[in-house]
Amino acid sequence: MAESTQPSVVQQAQDAASKLAATVADTLNFSDSKPADADKSGLPLLYIDEKAGSDSTGTGAELVPFATPLAAYQSLKPSPESDANPSALATFMVRKQDSVERNEWVELSASAKKKLVKTIGGWRKQEAKQAAEGERLAKEKAAQEEKERKRREEAQSIVLVDDPTKEAKRTKIFAVPELVGSRVRVQGWVHRFRPQKTNYFLIVRDGTAMLQCILTGDCIKTLDALDLVTESTVEVVGTIEKVKEGQTAPGGVELIVDYWKIIGRAPGGADAFDGRLQPDTDASIRADLRHLELRGEIATSVMRVRALLLRAFRERFHARRVTEVTPPCMVQTSVEGGSTLFEFDYYGAKAYLTQSSQLYLETALPSLGDVYCIQESFRAEKSLTRRHLSEYTHLEAELVFIEFKDLLDHIEGMICEVVDILLADPVSAEIIKTLNPDFVPPQRPFMRLDYRDAIKYLNEHGILKEDGSDHVIGDDIAEAAERKMTDQIGRPIMLIHFPKALKSFYMKALESAPDFTESVDVLVPGVGEVVGGSMRIADLEELMAGYRREGIPHEPYYWFTDQRKYGTTEHGGYGLGVERFLAWMLKRYTVRECSLYPRWMGRATP
Repeated sequence: MAESTQPSVVQQAQDAASKLAATVADTLNFSDSKPADADKSGLPLLYIDEKAGSDSTGTGAELVPFATPLAAYQSLKPSPESDANPSALATFMVRKQDSVERNEWVELSASAKKKLVKTIGGWRKQEAKQAAEGERLAKEKAAQEEKERKRREEAQSIVLVDDPTKEAKRTKIFAVPELVGSRVRVQGWVHRFRPQKTNYFLIVRDGTAMLQCILTGDCIKTLDALDLVTESTVEVVGTIEKVKEGQTAPGGVELIVDYWKIIGRAPGGADAFDGRLQPDTDASIRADLRHLELRGEIATSVMRVRALLLRAFRERFHARRVTEVTPPCMVQTSVEGGSTLFEFDYYGAKAYLTQSSQLYLETALPSLGDVYCIQESFRAEKSLTRRHLSEYTHLEAELVFIEFKDLLDHIEGMICEVVDILLADPVSAEIIKTLNPDFVPPQRPFMRLDYRDAIKYLNEHGILKEDGSDHVIGDDIAEAAERKMTDQIGRPIMLIHFPKALKSFYMKALESAPDFTESVDVLVPGVGEVVGGSMRIADLEELMAGYRREGIPHEPYYWFTDQRKYGTTEHGGYGLGVERFLAWMLKRYTVRECSLYPRWMGRATP
């Protein structure tokens, strides 16, 4: 048998290995300045593939080509003397677009070389332009730095003197309008700052009000003037004058400053206050920076009305001889079921943060008569709606020797009287007018809508349940449907007589319909429920039946049950959400804006 002329399997493997080794060596040995391959004259070969190459990762080797002849030329780091004849430095090999599969390389054509020379010329011009621009910018920067250095040098020589012989009354800003013509000393934060060539206009706030301050002369030439940024704390001294006719300023006055200094310097640059919070800042970042957001005019206004609101409620309670008490926030019984309780360990025993102070308020009725409290309540609802908080300010009251109509009249009266107080106060009235110009005080009597009639209204007006079906008696009307109905009616509603199955164990049944209760929710446009209340069960046996109906052991509630044992009587009460009430009056989209540091599911900082 004749010997085969085909190479053996071993020989084929050896040939393949040799080719692979040569390829690897070709790639590894290639330097930045010239590839391993060279033509007959010794010039380096640079490979260019417009389709498969890359100017950013290419090296010029056959396996790692450039995408353009200019990048290949630039890789040689040529001097300008070579620009007219790039072929003197290397041989440029290009792959024909129609011969990729055949892996054919040809030398750059004469016309392509001319085009390359022209491209090189454009590149050199761009380089020169960039160099000149860089030099210009460097000179400008140096000149600016020198100008700033001289400016600061001059500023160091200017020292303001606080003349001790000139009396200046130390005062808070709110009192300044009454001190026209007087020299005063004020401290505060720079709320706004507008520097001009001859004047600096500062709006300074101290928490009581705002004051326009005008700095001129040496006051704007000091180092403090050069370093001044918003939110720095300053002390300003000068004379209070009325603003000129046709001009405006907070309080109608301004301070003509003759001495001032920075007390606490705020940072500038990237960390400047003005750059931390913008109108489009993400909500989660705003929440992280709540401590800074509180300095803004809207947040400040909301908090100011909140304070006046609480004061107004206290005034009206005092006028009605309702006594304020302070029940505990750590409890071992629940008011409205265990699903929304925050549980914690209390010296080895289970305890909870209170959902409501109602039960404790009831125990104070026999000794103090009508009572109320304003303190925090906690609900562990896994809800992220715009009207829910995990911790909220709960205004609660319990009233004794009343009937259901008395309870409704009391709630209606308190709401209307507090609104009237806020609209009569110049501070809160101005804020309400600014934030909610369309606000109209509610008119008495409120619309009183039976739960069963509300079901009819929802169905007659096409307000469906979340599953698209009509409402039926016994439904717990969802928040969205309830709010839609309220917005359509456009006035506060007292929704009354809810089914017993939807309400808590302590609510009194309606005599004419025992399956319903003497209960009420006050609904307002834009927010929904702001008040929930009811008459409480006064009969001991009825209360015991309520415990059994809800599956609640009565033993832990002995102190509450005893109120029916030792001299029971008709009584009722309610709870009002302060943040929801504020959101209604000030037209805030979410109750989170109405809390100093709001807490909701997933948020307990800062």
